[in-house]
Parts: sequence; C-alpha cells; structure tokens
Amino acid sequence: MLAAWPVVTIVLFRRLPPARAMIAAILGGYLVLPEPPAVFDLPLFPPFTKHNIPALSALLTCLWMYGRTGPLLPQNLLARGLLAVFVLSPVLTVFANPEPLVFQAAFVPGLGVKDAIALPIQQVLLVIPFLLARLLLNGAEAQRDLLVALVWGGLAYSVLMLIEVRLSPQLNAWIYGYYQHSFAQSIRASGFRPVVFLYHGLWVAFFCMTAMVAAFALWRRDRVGNRAVWLLAALYLAAVLVLAKSLGALVLAVALVPLVVLLGPVMQINVAIVVACLSLAYPLMKGAHVVPEARILQQAAAIDPERAHSVAFRFDNENTLLDRAAEKPLFGWGSWGRNHVHDQVTGTMLTIADGRWIITIGVFGWIGFLAEFGLIALPVFLLWRETVKRRDGRVAVSIAPLSLLLAFNLFDMLPNATLTPLTWLIAGALTGYAEVLRAERLRAADRTPFTWKPIL
Repeated sequence: MLAAWPVVTIVLFRRLPPARAMIAAILGGYLVLPEPPAVFDLPLFPPFTKHNIPALSALLTCLWMYGRTGPLLPQNLLARGLLAVFVLSPVLTVFANPEPLVFQAAFVPGLGVKDAIALPIQQVLLVIPFLLARLLLNGAEAQRDLLVALVWGGLAYSVLMLIEVRLSPQLNAWIYGYYQHSFAQSIRASGFRPVVFLYHGLWVAFFCMTAMVAAFALWRRDRVGNRAVWLLAALYLAAVLVLAKSLGALVLAVALVPLVVLLGPVMQINVAIVVACLSLAYPLMKGAHVVPEARILQQAAAIDPERAHSVAFRFDNENTLLDRAAEKPLFGWGSWGRNHVHDQVTGTMLTIADGRWIITIGVFGWIGFLAEFGLIALPVFLLWRETVKRRDGRVAVSIAPLSLLLAFNLFDMLPNATLTPLTWLIAGALTGYAEVLRAERLRAADRTPFTWKPIL
C-alpha cells in the first residue's frame, strides 16, 4: 500500500483539479495507509511512512505535471524564519548529543552524521503538506473543498469505526496483519474504542470530531447544495463520536460546535487567537513551574477521581521529562528515546511522553518547540492581523472554522501528540489565505489617492 500510493496520487492528479487531488492524496493516505512499523527505512534517510509518502508524492506529481506555479516558501519573514529553524535546528541537536547513554545491560547510541542528514530531511517531509496547502488552498473554493473532504472522509471512516465499536479494533490486523498499538487501551466503558488504521483511538475520535465540526460549518455558512445534508451528516457524526468513547474529543466538540454555529467569521478568528495563545502559554508556564497543578488536581478529583489520577500521572511524567529536558534546554536530547529517563540497569524507559509539546522539547529543545508550535500557531495570528486591518471585516466563510480547528488542534497537542498531516494542511491553507488578504490590502492601499491632512 505504501509503495502503491504514489501511483494513486498520480491518478488523482490526472482526474481532479490540483487542489482537490492534493487534498484527496494526503487525507486518503492518512486514513487508509498502515501506521508504523510499516515503513520504508532506507540508509541515511528518515523512515518513509504514511505521514510523509502521500505529501511527497503530491509534491513530486505537482512539479512533474504543472511545474512551479508559485513560490513554495511563505512570504512572511517570520514564517520563513520559523521554517528555517524547524528544519535546521536538528543539526545542532545532533552536534550537542554525540555521547551514548550507557547502562549496565544496554546503551542508547549517540547521534552522528547520519542523524544530521536524516533529521532535517524528516522535518522537510513533515512540512510538505503545509507548503502545498499554502500554494493550492489559499482561495475560498479550495477551502470549502477541504471542509467537504473532511466531512466525506469522516462519513466513510464512520462505517469502519462502527464495525470496530461492535467487533473490537481488528481491521488493521485483518488487512495489514498486525495491531498498531496496545489493545488494552482500546477497551473503554465495557466496550471498544475504534482505532481503524490510525495510531490510536484518540486520533480516530479527534478526526471524527474534526469532520463533525466541518459538517456544522458547512451547514451554517454554505450556500451551495442542500444544507440539510450537512446537518444530517453533522448529527450522525456526533453520534459516532459519542460511540468513539473519547472524553477529550467530546469536550472539544462541545466547545467548538457553538462557536462555529453561533459566531460570525471574525469572532471565530478572535476565539482562535485566544485558544492559540493558551496553547502556547501552557508549556511556557509549565517550564517556569507556575502551573497550579494542585488546584487542577483538586478540581479534577471533584469531578472524577479516576480522571484526577490520570491527570496526576500525566503531571508527574511531564515534570520528570521537563527536568530531563532542562539538562539540554536549547536543542534537546535528540532521537532514539534519549529524551526519556531510563533504568540505570536495563536501560528501559521509565517515563511516558503523551503531549506533543513535551516530546518536542525533549527531542529538539525549546528552540525546536518554539519553531514547531510557532509555525503552526502563526497562521492564526497572520489571519487575525489581516481581518483587523480590513475595513469591511469580510473573510472567506470557510477560513474561520478552519482557524478554530487549527487552534483547537494546537490545544489538543498539550495532552496528546495529535500532530498529523491534516494539521499542516489546515495551517498551510490559513497561511496562504492570510498572504492573499495582505496582497489585496496592499494593492488597495496603492490605489487610494493621497490626501494631505494638517497635524493640527
């Protein structure tokens, strides 16, 4: 399947417009291709997986069929700087970690030349969906296509989810021959949490929530086709989300749906800014040890003692991993699990890293964290700046729910590592649209006749 996906991508680009073909290639690959350990692990290269093969295939197919239709890199200087740091800072991580970690019965290798080559390539492969979406999804029609694709992808996936809710997560084993995670984590509330072909049941629930919010957004704002279809799809996906048995995704859905249904586009973007700021503030507050953990645990215990225990376990691991990261704060410990605390005898990892933020800080340091999270959050700020400066305050109706989805995805990366190709796809679409708005604003300013006004 991994080897065949470039062929699928070529067929998609031959039959669909470039924007739709790119969306279908990346979204379809994310949903149906097998998770690691199904990879192509070539010498001196990072593993080629479902998370980078579809995007790389789409990029090469675009270049082959259409050539360079525009600049691939963002126009904003801050975005370019963050992108450069995101790609190149792992080289400094390698230089800072040449020493192996030696234990009595095992060792973890130090980083060397092959890591200095592989890690930047890995970062480039990771952001290809961002670069493609910025180029191809910067218009209102393409953004609507992205919302529609999310809904139809969610509807198709819901059938597989319902099969696993009834029969337990078996599809990956039936089709690809292995189970991609711990089966025990799929058992919830005397039933099963679907996993399908994604990394974990939390990822499936988050995607279902994303598709549901996209359906509500199309029902609320779309003027093309039958709006009742979008409402029925949204309600159906809401029911499937409940069956997915993920409290976090349900909480995000309860917060997102009223925002999408009740608020206008500009207010939605304003809320997205607040959520993005909170998402960036938590790791910084955690690093400064000013998060009121005791009060949070007390509130969680009042709601559900089991949840309070889970939050306490997460806090303990985050604090331990932050102490570990503090030993190499700028560029981190690098790959091979070096960011974890190990048993001094067996070398077994004693810590669990759940949130994307703590994983990134441990592996690439605070520099890597600011580059990655900054690159994902920046499109929301760029879009907000343009909406503030536009006199009419009008933006494409699809971009506001996409900005909310990106901000809440950033927020979900605090407890979970739900950074997916879809995250980069949405971030790229927002960046491209913000650049289009800025270009329109500058052209309008150039056409405005100059009028002299006295100071007094």
